[in-house]
Amino acid sequence: MSEDRRTRRTRRLLREAFVSLVLERGYAGITVEDITTRADVGRATFYTHYTDKDALLDGIVTDLIEEMQRRLQPLIVGSVEGFTGKPVLELFRHAAEERDAYRVILRGEGDGRALRRFTEDRTAAAAQIFSARAAAQGVELRIDADVLARAWVGEVLATLQWWLESGSALSAEQITDQLLNLSLRGRYWASGFDDESPTRP
Repeated sequence: MSEDRRTRRTRRLLREAFVSLVLERGYAGITVEDITTRADVGRATFYTHYTDKDALLDGIVTDLIEEMQRRLQPLIVGSVEGFTGKPVLELFRHAAEERDAYRVILRGEGDGRALRRFTEDRTAAAAQIFSARAAAQGVELRIDADVLARAWVGEVLATLQWWLESGSALSAEQITDQLLNLSLRGRYWASGFDDESPTRP
């Protein structure tokens, strides 16, 4: 038990040191020595847990993905509701709690590897949800599930990055509500027009 607590504490210190350094200097500008100095742990201790800084970044992404899966599971298991916005709200709430780690990932630090992995995970989850929802309601998707999921996830993650970086006063609930309205009513409605059949030039 005490060993587990010690391991968790060490990993947390290394993660916090790594994230703060990346935000200050960029991923390429830091070394393992920088991380251990900031975390106040020995290099040998670092290598007990991670092979290099790439592995540390991968570990952070894994932790975020697993936590998101845990949070979303009760919302999506057996759900056949239409777009509720609940999974998006949970993502924004989680990002608010892990703001700096999300900023590192969404900035594409580490040659974009972490961002690609996180995006692929969210895209696969969205495609599964969209397909299952359509099947449960007896309708057919009009757009390929992968295209639909990538468009949706790209929109959400771009908005999430802006929200985290800009210091926007909008709450997670307000952002989710706006994204939900955009999803349900479309960009034409969101631009202020009421006619659902816009005239094409």
